[in-house]
Amino acid sequence: MIKVIASDMDGTLLGDDHKPAPETLAAVQRACDSGIRFMIATGRNFPGAMAELKDCGLVCDYIVSSGAEVRNPRQQVVAVHPISMELCRTIYEEIKEYPISVTFCTDGNDYKIGTPEEIEESLMLQMHLFFSDLPREELVQTETYQRIIRSTKTVSDMDELEAAKVPIYKLFLYSEDKGMLGELKQRLEQNKEIAVASSFPTNLEITDVRAQKGPVLKEYIESLGYTMDEVMALGDSLNDLSMIEMDFGATVAMANAEPEVKDAAKYITKSNTEFGVAYAIDRLLENQRAEES
Repeated sequence: MIKVIASDMDGTLLGDDHKPAPETLAAVQRACDSGIRFMIATGRNFPGAMAELKDCGLVCDYIVSSGAEVRNPRQQVVAVHPISMELCRTIYEEIKEYPISVTFCTDGNDYKIGTPEEIEESLMLQMHLFFSDLPREELVQTETYQRIIRSTKTVSDMDELEAAKVPIYKLFLYSEDKGMLGELKQRLEQNKEIAVASSFPTNLEITDVRAQKGPVLKEYIESLGYTMDEVMALGDSLNDLSMIEMDFGATVAMANAEPEVKDAAKYITKSNTEFGVAYAIDRLLENQRAEES
């Protein structure tokens, strides 16, 4: 019997407009009305998640920043897995040899280190993840761009970042040079203190090894008294793989998921643009009603 549903956001719960569809929200509400506990499991930090969810009326738990922070339904922080500043410095020493801007994600603002050109490229790539077809002059007029600009601070080096005394949850890298990202990923994965994943082909996400969606979801649901076989997890990208490849009761890949995610999942639902989360939830509710009757 599934008692918990944990869903990724971008490419899963959200449509290509990065908003949750009314059909999806209605299905989530049906699950909650049936007694199922709903959780968000996203690579976004909490403010980034709430930018899309604040008016949706969801009452849920939040696993954010890929597992670096967990919040209960009252939005209170109940667990954190930040990257130590010493480890941040070690990672940055590896990265700074490459022509790429580094974004240090926190529980609030993001901090960027890089040349003005690298930072501009990073911002544009970040925007193209949300609005792939818009030209630059229209991108900079969007609410999303303005929000990212407001929440992004530029620092000159690691000393300035350390002086800010903020918890570092994740390092984000963006580049069109996929070969360079692949080389960086191989190099960084040699460090067993960190986890390296991606949400899109043009990015890398680096967290503390403890901050991965799957292990954090397991730890959190067990702290609440649930077991792994009572959980359904849904996702689409490689930063969901740690969740989808674990032996939860139901692991569901979106039709638009990366091939590795589909291979690891027990089930495949419709795509995010076809309300795949709603479809999976309704099939689950139908099956559980049939079992009870």
